[in-house]
Amino acid sequence: MSKQRNRALSAQELDRFGEELDALRARTLAQVGKVDADYIRRVVAAVRWTGLAGRALLYVGAIGGAFVSWLLWPACVLGALLLAASKIMENMEVGHNVMHGQYDWMRDPHLDGRSYEWDIVATGDNWRKTHNYQHHTWTNVRGMDDDIGYGLLRIFPEQRWRPFYLLQPPIAVVFALLFQWGVAIQELRVGRWLAGKTTHRAMWRKFVPVGRKMGKQLFKDYVLFPLLAGPFFLPVLLGNLVANGIRNVWTYVVIFCGHFTHDVEVFPKESVRNESRGHWYLRQLRGSANLTGGKAMNLMTGNLSHQIEHHFYPDIPAWRYASMAVEVREICARYGQHYDTGSLPRQFAEVSWRIVRHAFPSRPRKRRPLVRAETLAEAQG
Repeated sequence: MSKQRNRALSAQELDRFGEELDALRARTLAQVGKVDADYIRRVVAAVRWTGLAGRALLYVGAIGGAFVSWLLWPACVLGALLLAASKIMENMEVGHNVMHGQYDWMRDPHLDGRSYEWDIVATGDNWRKTHNYQHHTWTNVRGMDDDIGYGLLRIFPEQRWRPFYLLQPPIAVVFALLFQWGVAIQELRVGRWLAGKTTHRAMWRKFVPVGRKMGKQLFKDYVLFPLLAGPFFLPVLLGNLVANGIRNVWTYVVIFCGHFTHDVEVFPKESVRNESRGHWYLRQLRGSANLTGGKAMNLMTGNLSHQIEHHFYPDIPAWRYASMAVEVREICARYGQHYDTGSLPRQFAEVSWRIVRHAFPSRPRKRRPLVRAETLAEAQG
């Protein structure tokens, strides 16, 4: 099936586009209530019980395997997988969505988006700044959205090329394995510190809360839980390491597939000057991509399989995105806008090609404008 090409919109069309998407938001918010509270509490329970089962199996494998050899590997492998699933759900469906304020209306202190602290080395406070504010406000705007390549990778030809980027294919693999650490230091802006643009004192002040969180996570996963197995600590330690690695790689794949597929675009700073609501929606659409896969995929991605809807409505309970997507897609079609979606293998193949291709010098391809020239002129005064 050929992809629909984006049609430039008039000022009137742009306003109506925004109004229709706002109306969908209002209708959905009016329905939010007990069913949403029940859903997120079921997920929290699933996180707890799969985590407990995973850790229990790691102990069974570690301790029982010393006496019944065939228990070691099956129990440890299954335990690591269950623990990874627990960490993924906590990270994506609970932590990420709760910190967007999707469940603040419940007045549950454990699900308060302003204070929730998730199970990774990154602090919730830094994430709320770099992700909730900077990324969601300035999605894919160069110089304003730090998530474009995370300051490490050249994903788009509009990014200035440097010889360092020749190394980015292997760097991307390491980044995927250590993704939570990349997220943890993102707000520290280590590059500015190394370039002498940030003082050592200022960097230390920013690092203290991050270092405290890193130490807490390292102690929990690689000291406390392994030591509970006594002299059989090594399989438990390795199980935690594998679970964190699986979670890191999965999160990396989902996030990159939502932002860096073939048709996703970046924008110059000038494009957001006097940006209207409709223009903001249009930029979010052109800076996002979805994944197909059904309910299991939705759960294990924190519903970021609907990245377009998430960028449109970050504070609406994410499990509703699948039903909202039906109308979002229909609205986009009526206004002649491409709705980027595809299977995980296809989308990740496009992401991987971008990483390899733009490691080398490349030039931006010509794209059709978001809006008609007269509309842009009016918006920019």
